[in-house]
Amino acid sequence: MSESIIKESLMELESFDDVLASMSKNKSRAFHLLLGNGFSMAYDPKIFSYNALHDFIENQGDDELSKILAVIETKNFEFIMQQLDNLSALVEAFNGGEKLKEKIDSASDKLKTSLLDAVQDLHPEHVFKVPEKEVNACSEFLNVFLGRGGKVFSTNYDLLLYWILMRNGVIEHFDGFGRDIINYEPGIAKEDMERTELFWGRNKKNQNIFYVHGALPFFDSGSEIVKEEYDHNTYLLEKISGRMKDGEYPIFVTAGSGEEKLSHIMHNHYLSNCYDNLSEITGTLVTFGFNFGQYDEHIIEAINRAAKHGKKEFPKLNSVYIGVYSEEDKKHIETIKSKFKVKVKMFDAKSVNVWGR
Repeated sequence: MSESIIKESLMELESFDDVLASMSKNKSRAFHLLLGNGFSMAYDPKIFSYNALHDFIENQGDDELSKILAVIETKNFEFIMQQLDNLSALVEAFNGGEKLKEKIDSASDKLKTSLLDAVQDLHPEHVFKVPEKEVNACSEFLNVFLGRGGKVFSTNYDLLLYWILMRNGVIEHFDGFGRDIINYEPGIAKEDMERTELFWGRNKKNQNIFYVHGALPFFDSGSEIVKEEYDHNTYLLEKISGRMKDGEYPIFVTAGSGEEKLSHIMHNHYLSNCYDNLSEITGTLVTFGFNFGQYDEHIIEAINRAAKHGKKEFPKLNSVYIGVYSEEDKKHIETIKSKFKVKVKMFDAKSVNVWGR
């Protein structure tokens, strides 16, 4: 299909200005935002695309991983992990031997760890690598939702959203983390108070930022969900690297199918809380950079739970605006529209100037 035909077809879509007009018209309705990998790719596809992650892992020189990437000829890591999980299950079902099953499971774990390493190593070095103009543009975009009481959900592992919120002092946002005072006693001066690390749950009541698949700064200590934080002495990625060298790994959903992702989510109280919040939103959900692929059934399920399909309960989720980048994206959403139990509209994702370029 020629570029002119694609442009003409996408012109039939609503633009983000139409979404804003709907928000202006429905001032009493809640509007929420769901971010996918397209949010990060819009910042820099050389860093945050599957191609970049694939090439990074392939260049590590690990024979086992190289064989997997060569045999399963795709750069979609969700598909690769699903194939490895299926292979492991088949070996077990046909009594193929414990050693072979262990080898497959080990390769799967190695791939997940390598994916995490790739996300970390390809990342911009620190928050100040993101230019001020781009920070401001992205902040303005996020504040369209947060500024009117909406919630922001992200399925990305990287630090971009975290960095933007940290850099901008205007947006009122809460990720649910806070500190406890260790040595509290009546009359103690603030400067004398000793505080814990940032633990999740202390500000859960006001939380409006949710990382549904986890993120690089979040670690499960067993009893608490801990967030690493940038300070003036050590960059955030250095702190994350330090924890990983000590054998700790970020909360990071890398399962293959949507069912397996949901299982991972439900076994972690931070992730399950994020998912439950997505399942309880009301009004309208706007998506940006999220393609609702075959491994995202759990997200559609959450949306349908929020829609309270078949029930007369109110308030509930009424509609979804899905941002699409191409004619192919548009056709894909058309084919899966029936899976949604809410009204589905599409808008041209390229009409959103998220990074001010």
